Amino acid sequence: MKEQAIEGIKPTRMELLRVRRRLELAERGHRLLEDKRDALIENFFRFIKRRDEIRKEVETILGKAMDALLDAEMVMGVDKVRIMARLSRKVGEVEFFTDNVMGVRIPKINKENLKLEEGDRFIANLRLEEARMLFREALVKLLDLAEVDGAIRSLALEIERTKRRVNVLENIVIPRLQATRKRIEMLLEEREREEFFRRKRIKALMERRKVGG
Repeated sequence: MKEQAIEGIKPTRMELLRVRRRLELAERGHRLLEDKRDALIENFFRFIKRRDEIRKEVETILGKAMDALLDAEMVMGVDKVRIMARLSRKVGEVEFFTDNVMGVRIPKINKENLKLEEGDRFIANLRLEEARMLFREALVKLLDLAEVDGAIRSLALEIERTKRRVNVLENIVIPRLQATRKRIEMLLEEREREEFFRRKRIKALMERRKVGG
């Protein structure tokens, strides 16, 4: 479909200069947005890869933790393990903030206040203590996973927004400016030809009058 020129723009050299400047800016913006889109996509897939790695780590740690927990339950009994779980120390609190990746705000989690290495008041069973430490290690990995998932969602939204802006410039704004520039140039050339032939006719008429006079 042939793109229509912008209506209401007079075919003057001043307007032609304005349209050319707008077109230059639009093309430059298009290139910058394409670069941004490509960089965002690269970061997006980097986070996807990191998410898959963390998921595998979490699955491995939780598998070991469950094995240790089942061993402890076999020795101590389920009820005793539940009692010990209720007596376990809290791991602390986390704080949420945001970071900036190429202008995109992504969620971050401050884990500095977590108390993961501190043991409980007493150890009832070595396998239970091992399970406790493994579950706390898994907690850190799950928080990392939450960060990465948040980054993936934020980047995906920004990629879609950037793609839409690229498409608008590529399929609407730039073609319309190009059509407008071409229309003005064509009209100016036509006007110049008409002026040239008008002057030529006037010159020929004046020369005939001189000869006749």
